[in-house]
Amino acid sequence: MKIAISSTGKNLNDDVAEVFGRCSYFIIVEVENQKLGKPEILENKNMDQVSGAGVSVAQVVAEKNIDVVITRNIGPRALDVLRQFNIKIYSGDGVIKDALQKFIDEKLKEI
Repeated sequence: MKIAISSTGKNLNDDVAEVFGRCSYFIIVEVENQKLGKPEILENKNMDQVSGAGVSVAQVVAEKNIDVVITRNIGPRALDVLRQFNIKIYSGDGVIKDALQKFIDEKLKEI
């Protein structure tokens, strides 16, 4: 399973970003047998877009074959795009590595 987390920075010790479409980075990790793979850092080049940033970012995320997005807030249009690609969205906050562990412990078995 491939997970994208909206991030304030470039590593797992940074925080989950406040807003999906306007975050600085996405940290992408693969989870296999409840273990995290090496993180991939994806810079959000659409964050300063005047309008439609969330939709543009959702399309970029979908092109990365993401299964799950963890973020704090997401707009309705970006949510619609992610749903069209069957990408599940979960709320997360705090430090990314903690949000990921919580997802693995609590949500992964539901999927």
